[in-house]
Amino acid sequence: MLKRRLYQCLSAAVFSVALAACATPQLVQREVSRNVPASFPNSTQDVNNTAPVRWKEFFTDPNLVALIDTALHHNQELNITLQEIQIARNEVQARTGEYLPSVSLGGRAELEKPGRYTLQGATEEAVNIQPDRRTPSPLANYQLGAFASWEVDVWHKLRNARKSAATRYLASVEGKNFMVTNLIAEIANSYYELLALDNQLVILKQNIDIQENALRIVRQEKESARVTELAVKRFEAQVQNTTSLQYKTQQRITETENRINFLLGRYPQPIVRDDQTFNALVPQPIQAGVPSQLLSNRPDIRQAEQNLIAAKLDVQVARAKFYPSLGISGGVGFEAFKPGFLFTTPESMLYSLAGDLSAPLINRNGIKALYASANALQIQAVYNYERTVLNAYIEVANQLSNISNLEKSYDAKAKEVQALNQSIRISNSLFKAVRADYTEVLFTQRDALESKFDLTETKMQQLNATVNIYRALGGGWN
Repeated sequence: MLKRRLYQCLSAAVFSVALAACATPQLVQREVSRNVPASFPNSTQDVNNTAPVRWKEFFTDPNLVALIDTALHHNQELNITLQEIQIARNEVQARTGEYLPSVSLGGRAELEKPGRYTLQGATEEAVNIQPDRRTPSPLANYQLGAFASWEVDVWHKLRNARKSAATRYLASVEGKNFMVTNLIAEIANSYYELLALDNQLVILKQNIDIQENALRIVRQEKESARVTELAVKRFEAQVQNTTSLQYKTQQRITETENRINFLLGRYPQPIVRDDQTFNALVPQPIQAGVPSQLLSNRPDIRQAEQNLIAAKLDVQVARAKFYPSLGISGGVGFEAFKPGFLFTTPESMLYSLAGDLSAPLINRNGIKALYASANALQIQAVYNYERTVLNAYIEVANQLSNISNLEKSYDAKAKEVQALNQSIRISNSLFKAVRADYTEVLFTQRDALESKFDLTETKMQQLNATVNIYRALGGGWN
C-alpha cells in the first residue's frame, strides 16, 4: 500500500512538471526580409566588384600605404576592439564548460560535539550504549574524495547558450573588420584632405605674390595721379585678406596632420607626403557589382546577421527555462573519524549517486519576462539587420551618384579656372591702359582665387568619393 502511494505521488509530481513545461507562452516572431533590388540606380547588373581588392592594391601612394599600415598596428580603438574579441572568445569557452560534467577533488576535516538536548545528544542518552562503546565526544570526521555534478542538457539549453556566445564572437570579429574598413577610409580621406590643403596653401602664396605686384602697380598709378588712395587701400585689403586665409589654411593643415597622428596612435609629428602629386591623382574606376554582393562583402551586414542568429538562439534558451531540468550528482572517496582509518577499505569508502528533476510551477513571472525580452531582442535584431542592409544600399547609391556628378563638376570648374586666369591677364592689361576700373581687377582676382580653391576642393571630393564607395562596397578589411 505504501509503495503504491509513493508511485502515485511520483506520478503526480512528474505530471505537474510536464504540465508546467507545456504552459509556455507563445509570442509572435518576425521573419527577416533579405530581398534587395537587382541593381543600383543608373548601374548595370555587372557582377564585377571592387570590394574584394585588397587595400594595399587599391591605394597606390606609398606614403598613404605606410600610414594605414601603422594605424592597423597602433590605433588604440582598434586594439580595444581586439580585446573585446578576446572577451567574446572567453565567453564561448565559459559557455562550453557549462554543459560538460563538473568534477572536483576535495578534502574536509571537522570536529563536532552535539549538545545534550539536541536530537543526536538525546538519542545517544536514550539508547543503552555500553560505556566502552560510546560515541567519542567531540567526534572528528575526515573526508577525501572526488565529486561530480552534471546538468543533463535535455532541451539543448546549455548548448544553445554556447552557440549564441560563439555567434556573438563571430559578430565581434565582423565588428572589428568594419572598424578596420572605416579606419582605412578615414585615414585616406584625411590624407587627401591634407594634400588638398597643401595645394591650396601654394595657391594662396602665388596669389599673394600676384596681389602684392598689383599693389605696387596701383601705388605707382597713384603717384601718377591716375588712381586715388581708395584704390590703394582696396588692394592692400585684398592682400591682407589673402594673407589671413593663408594662416587659416596653415592651421587646418596642422589639425589635419594631428588627426592622422591620432588615428595612427602617436603624438603629433609631420606627415610624410608628396603634395606635388595631388593634381596628377586620378580617381580609380569603381565597379559596384550587384546589391546582393553587399550581404557577403559588408562586415556590418554580416555582424548584424550573426547578432540575429544569436538572438534567435537566446529565445530558445529562454524558452527552455520553462522545461524540467535534470541534474545528476555523485561522489566517491574515503571518510573516517580517525586519520588512521581514512584509507581502510571497504569500511571507510563512500560513494553517492543522485538525480533530481525540477521545473518551475508557480510564480514564473521572472522566466516569462526573460522569454518576452528575448523575443523582443530578436525582433529588434531583425529590424537592425534590415536597416543595416538598407543603409549599405543607400550609401553605395549615393556615392555612385556623387562620383558621376563630381566628375562633371570638376570639368566645369577646370574650364572656369582657365577662363578666370585669362580674365586676370585681360583685366590687368585693361587697367594699365585705363580701360578698366580697379574694382574689376579686384573682383577678377578674387573670383580666380575662389575658383582655384573650388577646383582643389572638388578634386579632393572626387578622391574621397572613391574611398567612400570602396568602403561602402565592403572593401578594405581583407
